[in-house]
Amino acid sequence: MTTALGPSAQTTERAPAPAPPAPAPEGPDEMLPESTPEPAPSGSHPGAPRPDRSSFVVLDALTVLALVCAWTVLQVLVLSGISQQRSQDLLYGAFRTELASATAPVGGVIPVGAPVALLEAPSIDLEQVVVEGTSGRTLLAGPGHRRDTPLPGQAGTSLVYGRAQTYGGPFGQISSLAPGDTVATTTGQGRATYVVEKVRRAGDPLPQPLAAEQGRLTLTSAEESGGRLGALRPQGTLYVDLRLTSKPFPTPAGRPAAVTDAERAMGTSTDDIAALAFALQGILLVVVAVVLARRRLPGAVVWVIAAPVTIALAWWCTDLAMPMLPNLM
Repeated sequence: MTTALGPSAQTTERAPAPAPPAPAPEGPDEMLPESTPEPAPSGSHPGAPRPDRSSFVVLDALTVLALVCAWTVLQVLVLSGISQQRSQDLLYGAFRTELASATAPVGGVIPVGAPVALLEAPSIDLEQVVVEGTSGRTLLAGPGHRRDTPLPGQAGTSLVYGRAQTYGGPFGQISSLAPGDTVATTTGQGRATYVVEKVRRAGDPLPQPLAAEQGRLTLTSAEESGGRLGALRPQGTLYVDLRLTSKPFPTPAGRPAAVTDAERAMGTSTDDIAALAFALQGILLVVVAVVLARRRLPGAVVWVIAAPVTIALAWWCTDLAMPMLPNLM
């Protein structure tokens, strides 16, 4: 027996009606797809510019340069006096031993840098060991005796050069010597006494020529220009003439007939330029090392290591550069 399906049963199998179409965009902005912003990297601030690596390189290089320049000025005007005082202590010990053993040099060709005399000027509190030679490098240790003149205490005119301000400035106060002040020298031949005649500058009248068996000592230094860092800008040469009042010692033969320009007043020398170039390369290597180390180590750690090395190189560079400047400054 067959049963017919009614209208209500047939409607239960009908598919659902389709969804209405999406409304069309009304403006041009609605036609663009929506974009999802990318998340910002962790630890960064939105809108902050990324630091330029080259700026760190320049900053590190300028820091090293500033450290070298500051240390150079400090060393030349202050700390060099400590180095010069140590040299004087060593020279005094060596010269005292030579005097005691009667081996102190008294003439002929004397090695440059060897102690030859003890100079004393009580009125200006001056007591210095005088070395042989007057080049800029030799005068780092103290006053120097010009090699083509007799030694102090001997007949003739002896010339002794000394720095005015740098490396202890042993002759910084000789302009305060007044006529009548006494100065004494001690050499391998004995003790000699002098009296100040006058203080003169370049262009002033020269002292009268000496008679036979007379002696004179001329102390020579630079005269600073004044003002800040005036010691680094000498304006002229200062001379103090002293007359020998004790009996002159014999003058042995064999002294050099002349000296180089570097050993004359305000002379300069370029003998150490190759060593200076090598030292400057060391400073350049420090700059490169600091830049590379800053990429891996904290800045404080880098400078704790680099600062002593930089200071040591700056000290070396200053000692090498000083002979290239006037030897009396």
